[in-house]
Amino acid sequence: MYAIIETGGKQYKVQAGDVLYIEKLSAAEGDSVTFDRVLAVSKDGGLVTGTPVVSGAAVTAKVEKHGKGAKIVVYKYKAKKNYRRKQGHRQPYTKVTIENIQA
Repeated sequence: MYAIIETGGKQYKVQAGDVLYIEKLSAAEGDSVTFDRVLAVSKDGGLVTGTPVVSGAAVTAKVEKHGKGAKIVVYKYKAKKNYRRKQGHRQPYTKVTIENIQA
């Protein structure tokens, strides 16, 4: 059994026991979160799709930790104009473990 959920503007295919790195959530570490934007659920060999979401479906997950991704360097440069800008970025994330899918 799997489900397709939407969180942080992205879509993820999840099963029970999966570990995901998603956009940062406001929940504390150790808390349980519920994703109610379930776009599709596969159960008993059939696929149930929503318009746009499946009514009554939810996915629960446990927040493992919060963190920051690897540093990305953004460098802007214009030739012959002495224009240089260097900027770093580290995207915050939340690590979650999928516990249950209710269809």
